[in-house]
Amino acid sequence: MSESPGLDGLRVLAHPVRLRILSLLTGVAMSAAEVARELGETQANVSYHLRRLHEAGLLDVAEVVRIRGGLAKRYRHDPESGARFTSTNPREEQLLLATMAEELKRRSEFRVPGERASMTDAEMWVDRETWEKALEHARELSRLLHSAARPPRTRDTIPVSATVSLFEMTRS
Repeated sequence: MSESPGLDGLRVLAHPVRLRILSLLTGVAMSAAEVARELGETQANVSYHLRRLHEAGLLDVAEVVRIRGGLAKRYRHDPESGARFTSTNPREEQLLLATMAEELKRRSEFRVPGERASMTDAEMWVDRETWEKALEHARELSRLLHSAARPPRTRDTIPVSATVSLFEMTRS
């Protein structure tokens, strides 16, 4: 049964390999074999995750190519496709946030020491206007980075990590 935004919408995103696949396929269309090589995963495992992401509407088939007598689909991720994924299930959101946190830990092992970076963490109270501006800046940052994404190891590019999670909290 395929997942849709209304049914287990965030759960399809809450897997570390799927997050890596979505990031990778923002910059380039790739087949399961190409993704598997890049991520160091098996082709069978990647094929499974590609199918799940495609069924959920997060990946498009960019092209079908003939490789060694067979056909291979190359998938591409449109970062805007995830905007419709919401959930009223707090456990789904917690699962996604936990996956994002684990992925951030994994990526941090590859941080280049001494290079410029930006990190912030905050829990605070702000006025509504400031909050709305912050959300728009975060969306613009996402658009900037996703539109500039290139295939891995493209000349004159550097690998970077970006994890942003902004949300309004309940009053405690």
